[in-house]
Amino acid sequence: GRVCLQGTKLFITAIWTLVSSGLRCYKCSDYTGRCENVQECTYEDSCISLHERGGKTVRQCTRYTDCDISRLTQMFPSISSFTYRCCNSNLCNSGSGVAVATPVVALMGSLLSACWSWM
Repeated sequence: GRVCLQGTKLFITAIWTLVSSGLRCYKCSDYTGRCENVQECTYEDSCISLHERGGKTVRQCTRYTDCDISRLTQMFPSISSFTYRCCNSNLCNSGSGVAVATPVVALMGSLLSACWSWM
């Protein structure tokens, strides 16, 4: 009933805040693969994870239009051989395979379950 409606409004507000806020990416350049620094990006950006073959990994915001091999070669002239991945969801350049959406899906499932039990 009423609690379910209030919970649904709260959930929608939380999702709207997540969607409307700017993109966030991990920002670091290291050899360990561990990265905890987070950077706020502009609306034109995507996240990039660029891995130097046999070397360091660079994670940061970058313009979406710069996510191609020729542009990245110009941007990182000291790195001769690399692989890269650009993505456009929050903290998607972590390098881990865990989806960022998992907590949202779990919260939604809990909310729907609670609402169902009130009916």
